[in-house]
Amino acid sequence: MSTPTLRTKWFLREPSPTAAARLFCLPYSGCGASMYRHWPTTIDGVEVCPVQLPGRENRMREPAYATYESMADDLAEALLPYLDRPYALFGHCGSALAAYETAVRLTQRGHPAPAQLFVSSEVAPQDGPYGRFLDMTDEQLSAELHELVAELGGTLAPSLHALYLGVLRKDVDMNSRYRVPDPVRLPTRITAIGWTEDTGIPPSLMKGWSACGDTSFELLEGGHYSFIEAPDGLRSLLAGVGRGRPRT
Repeated sequence: MSTPTLRTKWFLREPSPTAAARLFCLPYSGCGASMYRHWPTTIDGVEVCPVQLPGRENRMREPAYATYESMADDLAEALLPYLDRPYALFGHCGSALAAYETAVRLTQRGHPAPAQLFVSSEVAPQDGPYGRFLDMTDEQLSAELHELVAELGGTLAPSLHALYLGVLRKDVDMNSRYRVPDPVRLPTRITAIGWTEDTGIPPSLMKGWSACGDTSFELLEGGHYSFIEAPDGLRSLLAGVGRGRPRT
């Protein structure tokens, strides 16, 4: 597989051709790739590669996806030039489901499988849809959006509020449509990450991921948004990309 040399719209920065391994991070509902700006660019030699999806930030003019499946179809193809070394996928809450679907596409199409799939604060595909966002009104989602922006360390200009609320609503609706009664079992190691203070997705509800592949369960200190700061416990888990079992 050739070394990537051209910039792609799927990343804010082009993945490095010298990285030992790559971690592709999908954005949280309502957010774009810049939500990972507090994360380091590398974690113990693993390059952090935030994914930019259509319908947000510098791709705001592009139509957003209506399903995780259609998102995964395109993302799997976009990642192909960057799968020339060990890699993993990370998703939190709804984006964990998108990451899973992307891993399914890559595996079924005969491409290099992820060394690891990290799913944080989300129930397994066959156990959803589940989550407190799903039944929220736009007013309630608006309040949640303000809290999220504050957690990211910023403020949202009134002129942009309606725009980002629309993105969040589309992502929530995408989650509500997602139903997979019989999930594909991946040849990839899955790390299911729960958080001690997470009242939205209690860690006890994540056990179903074992039906999707060889799964280890990790419990980290913090709440639903603690992943944004890439705490030490999370970094330690992510540093293991490319170690252990070879990719298929």
